[in-house]
Amino acid sequence: MIEDKNQQRTQLSDLGEFGLIEHLTKNFKVKQKSTIKSIGDDAAVLNFENKKVVVTTDLLVEGVHFDLSYMPLKHLGYKAIIVNLSDVYAMNAKATQVTVSIAVSNRFPLEALEDLYAGIEAAAKLYNIDVVGGDTTSSNKGLLISVTAIGEVESENEVYRSGAKPNDLLVVSGDLGGAYMGLQVLEREKEVYKVNPNSQPDLEPYNYIIERQLKPEARQDIIKLLVDLDVKPTSMIDISDGLSSEIIHICKQSKVGCDLYEEKIPLDPQVISTCEEFNIDSTTVALNGGEDYELLFTVSQKDFPKIKANPSLSIIGYIKEEKEGIHLITRANTKIPITAQGWKNFND
Repeated sequence: MIEDKNQQRTQLSDLGEFGLIEHLTKNFKVKQKSTIKSIGDDAAVLNFENKKVVVTTDLLVEGVHFDLSYMPLKHLGYKAIIVNLSDVYAMNAKATQVTVSIAVSNRFPLEALEDLYAGIEAAAKLYNIDVVGGDTTSSNKGLLISVTAIGEVESENEVYRSGAKPNDLLVVSGDLGGAYMGLQVLEREKEVYKVNPNSQPDLEPYNYIIERQLKPEARQDIIKLLVDLDVKPTSMIDISDGLSSEIIHICKQSKVGCDLYEEKIPLDPQVISTCEEFNIDSTTVALNGGEDYELLFTVSQKDFPKIKANPSLSIIGYIKEEKEGIHLITRANTKIPITAQGWKNFND
């Protein structure tokens, strides 16, 4: 559960706001040459010279976006950074800085926040970004985390959702549905724990999908791969809300239609076996699950030879004229209109 009852607990009020920020951020090192002034002044100073600047922000709320009964705080800090970096990479940009703000209730001791910031630090180190600012405040509703990520991109290299053209190929990195099925396993084990707190779940058979949920990775490597392959996507988006929602975003923004081929959707064997166990259709999970943070993009057909044999990429569909609509072509070769059933923030 949230904390070991015997561990040391330092009240946040012992440090005060500025003392807390100084304590939590003392290990952050500046690595990017675009970072002129980092934490420690009224604002950060960044210099991107002749590049375009990409900015994105996300808010994570306890009880809505994460559940601390099975989400370790270190993993949460890591994931909070990753979900923002993924949006920067979806613009074909390089992530360079983040700011992190938290609102926290008095049930969290300093040691819990140290765990959270250890995860933030681990992500910053691995993805070579600078943490250049943020804020802390009190909350009467648990934990809130707001991250803003900043990136840079050469003027001619940015990629929007709106550039897909008829006859382009629809491509996805990695595999889909893992994060959603990992969440199903964790939710099931939480219910078992409520009934029998002494039961020890065997999560080994689900290690891949649980990691997809608790410790996702942003696909910085795919952006580098595309540069190495000399491929510039015509449109791109990251898969946070499910494949169907993201395809619809690209099609609406680009004013195109699309055929998505069910048999081409990449699924890990652990996703397939867990879907069978839960009696859930794996295609439905891939379409609507979300939180995979893979990149979905379109490329011109002339780039097909460059990507066709790459193990990190799957060609899953074909862009059509807008009037043709957005469809899933099933294994039985029937056409089903794609609707967005992905996770919504404002469900009743």
